Amino acid sequence: MSTDSIYLKRPTGYDAELRSVFRPIFDRIAEGNVTRERDRVFPHEQVRWLGEAGFGTLRIPAEQGGFGASLEQTFQLLAELGQADANVAHIWRNHLAFVEDRLNAPVTEDNNTWIKRFLAGEFVGGGWTEANNVTLANLATTVTAADDHWLVSGAKYYATGSLYADWLDVLGRGDDGELWTALVRADDPGVTLTDDWRGFGQRTTASGSAHYLAARAERGNVFPAAQRFTYQAHFYQIAMLAVLTGITKAAQRDGTAALKERKRNYPQGLSDVPSDDPQLLQVIGELSAEAFGAEAALGRSAQTLDRIVAGRLAGSDDHARQLLIDAEVAVTQAQLVIIGAALRATTRVFDALGASGVSEELALDRHWRNARTLASHNPVVYKARILGEWFVNGKDPVSDLASRGRGGQGN
Repeated sequence: MSTDSIYLKRPTGYDAELRSVFRPIFDRIAEGNVTRERDRVFPHEQVRWLGEAGFGTLRIPAEQGGFGASLEQTFQLLAELGQADANVAHIWRNHLAFVEDRLNAPVTEDNNTWIKRFLAGEFVGGGWTEANNVTLANLATTVTAADDHWLVSGAKYYATGSLYADWLDVLGRGDDGELWTALVRADDPGVTLTDDWRGFGQRTTASGSAHYLAARAERGNVFPAAQRFTYQAHFYQIAMLAVLTGITKAAQRDGTAALKERKRNYPQGLSDVPSDDPQLLQVIGELSAEAFGAEAALGRSAQTLDRIVAGRLAGSDDHARQLLIDAEVAVTQAQLVIIGAALRATTRVFDALGASGVSEELALDRHWRNARTLASHNPVVYKARILGEWFVNGKDPVSDLASRGRGGQGN
């Protein structure tokens, strides 16, 4: 395979450059996080700031106008964004995944158009999951050929980022039963987006419903779902783990700040000054270790995806399956580590604080609510067993969700 036949290139992004561009924006986003969370204000402006700075082009090679970031760098930045605002970070998940898909696609005029759209700041949202226990095996959404275009009809839930999007990524079945991915304009007359997400966390991600009634998709915007990039499921999962890592770091940050502000201690305390109390300091130290573990797991798992890309660019398929298995194992391990760290940190932080720690003004509960919501997207309860089956019995951990008819990408 010639490396000129796809858009992927060897990463060339520099950490210092990426941070200099995006950290000031992350800081601005963090400033209004508590107010947006408390009042359920949708971060349209904050998403626009990131789009204008090129956050959606992180993975596009520099020679094509992007930043040329590696996957590890991309997810590290997403974690930093998650620390600033977990909702804003999660909003970008579908967009970044579709960019990755087009970078893996063959070089064609239609795909050239998509790269130009990304560079122009056009944003992709949407979701694949359907309500009422519908799985991939009995998907109700249809993608039907009609003359020189396609028509999309159906309903989706967990349509993350849809209210911020120019395009919606929709999964449906054709007349022959084949799965198709269709990109539909969000302002198409056949599209209805509803903010009916009722989860107690991630409340401003626009993860509500999307309804399609004969919405139009152009020929160049419909692709066989089977041709999506091989590490797609891993990408979606790590993106969510990046947000959870950011939440863990935010719990440490806010717990530290709140402890410093405490003026008096309980009679049982070991110091009159709470910030000098060894037991309270221990809590903050434990939070820092949870954040450290989450960051380490995120980095190690993201590296396995970079190795898949490197193998593809090398033009060899000899070890492709093993690289995919390595990624599956690493991402699954990271899921166990990061979800555990996030839930412990967002609960334990209150042990370093007094009754004032539950003040609505601090809104520290948002960290647990957001972490618990994200952790509920995919069935972590099964993950340790799957790992054990791999290490003990050699059972392949890479599942074919489409053939088994279970679930989607966990929007």
